[in-house]
Amino acid sequence: MPRASIGQTSPTKKKKIFKATKGFRWGRKSKFRLAKDAYRHAQVHAYTDRRRKKRDFRQLWQLRINAAARQNGITYSRLIDGLNKAEIKINRKMLSQLAQERPESFTEIVKKIS
Repeated sequence: MPRASIGQTSPTKKKKIFKATKGFRWGRKSKFRLAKDAYRHAQVHAYTDRRRKKRDFRQLWQLRINAAARQNGITYSRLIDGLNKAEIKINRKMLSQLAQERPESFTEIVKKIS
């Protein structure tokens, strides 16, 4: 019985892995066994970090809002509570951008809730 050739699947799979690991350091870009392992780890981190990104940005927005609120003599928690009570519907991303780019508009919002 003749030996079966590799076919198209294996080279295609290797090409995909090597393309994804291009730029990795040491043998993890050119040796299939190491590249395969590095690729798997990279995919795990990519998956978790896509979810972490959302947390990190919300945290950044809260920091910016808090800094701007304190310059106007109010804390972050009182500002958010005041916005909810005044039924001013603005999300944290937009509030953060207002605080950073248009501080006078942010000050007007703070005055409305006080």
